[in-house]
Amino acid sequence: MSDIQTIALDAMGGDFGPSVVVPAAGLARKELGAAVRFLFFGDETRIAPYLEADPALRAVSTIHHTDKIVSGADKPSVAIRSSKGTSMRLALEAVRDGAAQSVVSGGNTGALMALSKMVLKCLPGIHRPAIASIIPTESRDSVMLDLGANLVCDEEMLVQFAILGAVYARAVSGIESPTVGLLNIGTEEMKGHDEIRNAAAILSSVKFPGRYHGFVEGNDIPKGTVDVVVTDGFTGNVALKVAEGVANLSGHLLRGALKSNPLAMCGALLASGALRRMKQRFDPRFYNGGMFLGLDGICVKSHGCMDVYGFSRAILVAAHLVEQGYNKRVADEIAHVMEQESFVSGERV
Repeated sequence: MSDIQTIALDAMGGDFGPSVVVPAAGLARKELGAAVRFLFFGDETRIAPYLEADPALRAVSTIHHTDKIVSGADKPSVAIRSSKGTSMRLALEAVRDGAAQSVVSGGNTGALMALSKMVLKCLPGIHRPAIASIIPTESRDSVMLDLGANLVCDEEMLVQFAILGAVYARAVSGIESPTVGLLNIGTEEMKGHDEIRNAAAILSSVKFPGRYHGFVEGNDIPKGTVDVVVTDGFTGNVALKVAEGVANLSGHLLRGALKSNPLAMCGALLASGALRRMKQRFDPRFYNGGMFLGLDGICVKSHGCMDVYGFSRAILVAAHLVEQGYNKRVADEIAHVMEQESFVSGERV
């Protein structure tokens, strides 16, 4: 990285707060090198001891004290009304005001979505941001969205998510013409609720930075049938957590099998390198860090339950998106699409 960038961290977000966020920043700093600084927003008395334990991180960090937080139980409407001065909102405002180039939080997803939209605003023509993340498949990694920001979506939002996901795949994965599929309960045209079928009709008839594949089912996700999987936030979040649970279960069963007898243990020793590579390939922590697509700023959501390594991956996602000039690329692509088709207030020309 050639230029120094600053990352704002909601130190109080997530299940573990500073005990994970601060060491995770230290781990990310080792990979990013000297070209990064951190702004920690939260309770200084809880953040400072972890910084004292890492002098190299402390040298590139600043604490902005606040004892106000957004609770994980707060509804978005409540969070907005009581958000002034909270660690989450201050971190978002740092990006808005240019003090930081990106923000990472493991806090309340609904509150982060609502506050990020209020503070950072959406790109022109976009109704609501969507959470997107890279997921492993049998072939190459795919993009999936929405993963929890919008529980209910109409056809216009699904179409916008398809555009955002295709742009994300082009900008981050380098896929020139990514295939896009709508997650459904079947591949037949008559399957699914009205919003999905209406979105399919639109995507089949418009030009956007990708190729519409059609409906895909849940088992198409791990197959890598399409480059971008589009769904509403409720279904996407459930699908993501089921996939993470299956990955953890598979790892648990595999470890048990490899320890079941001396012969299996010898085989595990011989295959240790391959097993390590497989573990990383399907480790949910490695893919942690959901990008809020559609915002006029880089905002990355970490799972609240992540450990130090997992949260550090979310920080790296934010850093790499800034390095790649991702938001400008998205804005340019969206502007190009909007010149052809308007999805604002249901008007399509």
